[in-house]
Amino acid sequence: MKICVVSSCGGHLREVRALKPTYERYEHFYVLNDRISLPEDMKGKTYFIRHSERDWLFFVNLWESWKILRREEPDLILSTGAGPAVPFAFIGKLFRIPFVFIEISAQVTKPSLTGRIIYYLADRFFYQWKSLAPYFPKGINGGLLL
Repeated sequence: MKICVVSSCGGHLREVRALKPTYERYEHFYVLNDRISLPEDMKGKTYFIRHSERDWLFFVNLWESWKILRREEPDLILSTGAGPAVPFAFIGKLFRIPFVFIEISAQVTKPSLTGRIIYYLADRFFYQWKSLAPYFPKGINGGLLL
């Protein structure tokens, strides 16, 4: 199994890396939307895409997603959001790659825009706070990651 781990930097990346014990035994690679100093275990297996904030660069991200997913051919896409999750969810659907999304823990009382979009695209959708259950009736409350 090969896993594509897609994330924004900062808290999103910290939370998806909290799941590392789950995915580290599989072949995996990362996709980030900003260039950052990488931990040793991410060096050589991280793609960087353009940073898009709900602008025309979203279409560039779709193209970048297409190229990366076509090259790597992962069996699963895992994401905690934010921006890069959406183009990877769309292109992943085209390639029939299952998509697992975890709404970030900062969303306590209302869902993120990414969560509201991805809810309809993800094959498995998890949220961390019970207060989000009304927004995601088909989602799974997985509890807090951190």
